[in-house]
Amino acid sequence: MIEAFLWALGMGLIGAIAFAAIGLVSGTDETAVVAPLTLLVVLLGVPASGVFSFFLAGVVAKHITHAIPTTLLGIPGDTMAVPMLADAQQLRDLGVPHIALRKAISGGVVSAFIAVPFAVLFATLLSPIADEIGDAAPWIFAGAALLIAFTSKGRWAAMAALFPFVLLVVGLNLFVTQQLGHGLSISFFLGIATGPLIADLFLAMSPSGRKTLERSKPSEFDLAPDVRTWKGRMPNPLKVLDRKQLAYTSGAAVVSSATFVFSPVAMTVMMGELAGSRIKNGYHRLTTMMSVRNGTTESTYIAETLIPLIALGLPLSPMAAGPAAPLFNAPPVYSVNAETGATHNLHDLLSTWEFLVFGLLAVAIAALVAYPFAMTNAHRAASWVMRNVSHEAIIGAFAGLILVICLYEGGLLAVLVTVTVGLIGGLMNRLLGVHSGVQFMGYYAAVLTVPALIAL
Repeated sequence: MIEAFLWALGMGLIGAIAFAAIGLVSGTDETAVVAPLTLLVVLLGVPASGVFSFFLAGVVAKHITHAIPTTLLGIPGDTMAVPMLADAQQLRDLGVPHIALRKAISGGVVSAFIAVPFAVLFATLLSPIADEIGDAAPWIFAGAALLIAFTSKGRWAAMAALFPFVLLVVGLNLFVTQQLGHGLSISFFLGIATGPLIADLFLAMSPSGRKTLERSKPSEFDLAPDVRTWKGRMPNPLKVLDRKQLAYTSGAAVVSSATFVFSPVAMTVMMGELAGSRIKNGYHRLTTMMSVRNGTTESTYIAETLIPLIALGLPLSPMAAGPAAPLFNAPPVYSVNAETGATHNLHDLLSTWEFLVFGLLAVAIAALVAYPFAMTNAHRAASWVMRNVSHEAIIGAFAGLILVICLYEGGLLAVLVTVTVGLIGGLMNRLLGVHSGVQFMGYYAAVLTVPALIAL
């Protein structure tokens, strides 16, 4: 237990530092950055407690620092920050972007500490029927895929596009199995995760597509100065939020910790609107919505990871099928058997109490690393990133990592599978609103539901 705790402590610290830095870079999609790095940690042989802590500390830290470009620069830190843009812009117009930042990240810290025990509780309540859910997994995946598609921006187009996408995965996997003697999983996963990036690279090579990516002039941003409004070195999030904001944020964290099958973005929008509709004062409404929405980004990510991991071992949530997918399926280390539904992943390697203890440890590490940094150095950090960090360098680094992982799994053929799935999935995302969560559920429907249908 001591060794597992030390692994959790060390890897949690690495994850928090790495993703707190990544969160400062605007537009870094969670799936495209969290999933490959987590997959790398798994394949390097890090024990289960270290993998779990690395992942959870990373997403919590990223959802603290992603509020910096969102509130101070007016550009989303990542996908989950998009619902906060309008409220952040209104607070920028009022001249208080630093207040928007502090309310947002304080709500995130509070919600993260609430979400871990409540997610474990809800997972425990589901555990007695886990076997029944496992037996019905092929049909649950199909239903969940359609539900997630229906709640996405693409709606009917996303639901219709699921069928050709599933057939694409089935056909490619059959072809690869005939050539290599075994199927692929990591390469499909990486293709879906980096689909928008791959699609943009192809668009940049096309004369007509390049026009959609061109910008007439460099972007300009105004940054508010850092203003210290507390005593001591470590700010207290419970004092940054007033009582009403704390109550709304805590309530949203509890509710969103139970609704683990819905889109995290949809939950973020809905929780913010529910809280805002009950507050008349404009300034207080905006600051409350910032805390509730950023808090919901934390609670949904935590719950949608923990509940499927603890209760089922199957990636039955948009989060589990996206950024958290390596925790469930990362051959040859972790696996989900497509035929029997049997699992060998964190569900089997960690107990419920270990999920609770290591989960709270990861959240505490992320809060200690990212929260005081964001509260005191947001202006300097945002300015340095915008002036010195090249988006091309970030893209190049992740492209190299993806290439190495694909070559490891299946050589050049695996690379081609990743590019093919990424191009089609990325265009579906860009043009039809079929986001990566829908595509991941489509992948699992291809490897679980289609064999079950054929066997009927």
